[in-house]
Amino acid sequence: MFNEFEILETIRMFQEQHLDVRTITMGISLMDCATSDSKQTSQRIYDKICKQAEHLVQTGEDISREYGIPIIHKRISVTPISLVAASGETNDYTCYARALDRAAAEVGVNFIGGFSALVQKGYSNSDRALLASIPEALATTELVCSSVNLATSRTGINMDAVRDMGEIILKTAELTADRDALGCCKLVVFANAPEDNPFMAGAFLGPGEPECVINVGVSGPGVVKHALESARGQNLGVVAETIKKAAFKITRVGQLVAREASRRLDVPFGIIDLSLAPTPVVGDSIARILEEFGLETCGAWGTTAALAMLNDAVKKGGTMASSFVGGLSGAFIPVSEDEGMIAAVNSGALSLEKLEAMTCVCSVGIDMVAIPGDTPAEIISGIIADEMAIGTFNNKTTAVRIIPVPGKNVGDTVSYGGLLGSAPIMSVNQASPAEFIKRGGRIPAPIHSMRN
Repeated sequence: MFNEFEILETIRMFQEQHLDVRTITMGISLMDCATSDSKQTSQRIYDKICKQAEHLVQTGEDISREYGIPIIHKRISVTPISLVAASGETNDYTCYARALDRAAAEVGVNFIGGFSALVQKGYSNSDRALLASIPEALATTELVCSSVNLATSRTGINMDAVRDMGEIILKTAELTADRDALGCCKLVVFANAPEDNPFMAGAFLGPGEPECVINVGVSGPGVVKHALESARGQNLGVVAETIKKAAFKITRVGQLVAREASRRLDVPFGIIDLSLAPTPVVGDSIARILEEFGLETCGAWGTTAALAMLNDAVKKGGTMASSFVGGLSGAFIPVSEDEGMIAAVNSGALSLEKLEAMTCVCSVGIDMVAIPGDTPAEIISGIIADEMAIGTFNNKTTAVRIIPVPGKNVGDTVSYGGLLGSAPIMSVNQASPAEFIKRGGRIPAPIHSMRN
């Protein structure tokens, strides 16, 4: 039973501390949509998504209204399109992206993820076709998100794909230059990509997932920040316990929504992703949590240690609240989506190099970082390579969602609105890794990959 204090406390989390369920994401397998005819496959993709997700948005709105829980987004993730399209006759995969976009618009979701490929060990012909189609696909659709897994701890890093993604990101920026490279906001590359991630732009339904599944992503940086205010002056052991308790409460809210959505939609419940995902709203920032630890500003010495502790405590508290925790789970540090991160960049306290150090212990990586539009492709590939190495050799998920904005330079700002926020253009080390990147091949898996 809940007592009066617990009920009032939860209400305050919603009203004053920006607690929300960031997304209900329905995963849909498209494996049975594959044919040798791209038009037929595209139609089957559209039809299946519209049928499976017909009631997703309404169900989310009903749960939100009945329980008083803000549910910000309803999303769809699908089987990586490079797998679904492999038997088709075309090398232009934009037709599949358009089918995804039409279906997402028809059912009313905010985003659809899965214009994706898994190339950690090499390319299939279909993988090559998908990667070549990414810039045009993201430039000509509104709701489609794309991801590519370039590395795993078991296989190593596909440096051919790392090289190619630098060029692809620049091409995507060029084709969406009129929108300040918005296409790059919907494109992410991974090491160790989870197959059940409900968050965009990296969501896809992995080959080992069910036919259809409900995954929920919760948030709540404001709740953790508020809880830590009561622990000021206490030692770090008390701080860790405080975070764990707050994460437990946040995750229980997500568990309630996930179970209810699963029941109403008659779709299996998959996982809760208990990530702390910030927004541009003041009071909903990961950076401000780190400053509550006692740092003068995010980016100061000690930031990586504080973030490591935050990430660990969030996972421990959330795991106690749900038996099915998955996705990314931990703390996100996207620059444009976090007002505290933006302030730290603008003050000069947070550099791209410090951000890279922080990615060693956060849930994702270099995320929503805007850089000058004239940054060479090989430097972008070098940034990707470093993040892939952090993930591969530390056996964790890392990612890069980087935005080279045409016509913009350090000191400028781009604004995307909504959850994507606004991004200060960050300085990039111009020393060239070109000779390293053009070698290609594969960086072998680390020795600890040999677990059998």
